[in-house]
Amino acid sequence: MSAIKYDLIVIGSGPAGQRAAVAASKMNKRVVVVEARTVVGGVCINTGTIPSKTMREAVLHLSGYNYRSVYGINYRVKEKITMADLAFRTQAVIKTEVDVTEAQLSRNGIDVVHGVARFLSPTQVHVEGPQTETTLEADRIIIAVGTKPATSPKVPVNGRTIINSDQILGLPTLPHSLIVVGGGVVGVEYTCMFAVLGVRVTLIEKRDRLLEFADREIIEALSYHLRDARVTMRLGEEVESVEELPPDTVVANLESKKRVSGDALLYAVGRQGNVDDLDLAAAGLEADNRGRIAVDEHYCTKVDHIYAVGDVVGFPALASVSMEQGRIAAARAFNDSAATSNPGFYPYGIYTIPEISFIGKTEEQLTDEDVPYEVGMAYYREVARGQIRGDTTGRLKLIFHRDTRKVLGVHIIGEGATELVHIGQAVMTLNGTIDYFIDTVFNYPTLAECYKVAAFNGIGRLNRYQTG
Repeated sequence: MSAIKYDLIVIGSGPAGQRAAVAASKMNKRVVVVEARTVVGGVCINTGTIPSKTMREAVLHLSGYNYRSVYGINYRVKEKITMADLAFRTQAVIKTEVDVTEAQLSRNGIDVVHGVARFLSPTQVHVEGPQTETTLEADRIIIAVGTKPATSPKVPVNGRTIINSDQILGLPTLPHSLIVVGGGVVGVEYTCMFAVLGVRVTLIEKRDRLLEFADREIIEALSYHLRDARVTMRLGEEVESVEELPPDTVVANLESKKRVSGDALLYAVGRQGNVDDLDLAAAGLEADNRGRIAVDEHYCTKVDHIYAVGDVVGFPALASVSMEQGRIAAARAFNDSAATSNPGFYPYGIYTIPEISFIGKTEEQLTDEDVPYEVGMAYYREVARGQIRGDTTGRLKLIFHRDTRKVLGVHIIGEGATELVHIGQAVMTLNGTIDYFIDTVFNYPTLAECYKVAAFNGIGRLNRYQTG
């Protein structure tokens, strides 16, 4: 069987692969995307980002969470919320996103082949699927296969009572109690959702704090909200084994000899690169013990015509960053050196309840680097929009250089945080100072006013030191 020749083969149709393919097609290259699933979109659309964020929106709406401070603690849009309620909205959004992705690939003249990809050589890929078997060849290849939930022999996932994050919507009923193993982004996001629904959640994390890469003060605020939602946090604890006990009870035995029981258990300890079927050795590549492929700053592997992008290259494993990596890799593959990006200005969005978003340095990082900084703080309750929305616990934190007044970091917890952070991102990207926020007029009433309040707060502290 002779190979079908292309300019570029992209393995995977998630955010990274999709963006890489479109970028190459706009350079008039002949592109093919290989997707193991029967639908495009990868983990992001089908089991990860889109389903979880849609489920979060459904949880917030049906539970009436955002308006309890206005209408009372017992306010709910729907009294008895079921997994079917959550799945209904989620499946509708997934279908629409799949259709949009298919249309975009088709509109750009990109071929899509459904099947499992396997390297035959550094330039050839064999694809085998239920309805096709073919060999593709290209001088440039981009690997964007994403990740799958990590497994552990200690946790026998069965898809019913012991599940991973890909299986959440398959739960037949909403559990009364849930054990979440793993205090990373995925584990904490689902902990928040189930807690808002009234599920008694126990969160087990082997580290001494949640989300160590985020600002400590912001995570302390999140931890307060979790405890307020009756979440039990077992930090600094590790699971030794998990067992099922009749009837429908799951028990997690901890190394400290504690036992935690629940109706179901979610295992969310990291993800593994989806490279098992690729036969990377045939391409002259290998992955580490977590399935990650090593790349340089342009996402090129050690084989100079093969690139890797998205979650399969590791941290930060954000859909937004994966898209950017795909764009840059495609440009670099075809010698467009003008395509650049600065990871220092990538925003992070964590869809907990309340959500968290940040950009730039944390106080802990600046302290370690001996950078003289000052902090300005604003609380949602200080601006009219916060009162109108009923979110009086949110806060926005500005960190700026004490001498140059340059903005070094923005950290937000509260509804709308992932949208609000982009104002700070724009100012930081343009090397702006905290004075920008003082001299700028914001719409009233908006949460964006928090930037002005935080700036005045920070300058006030600075002036006290200078006059003190």
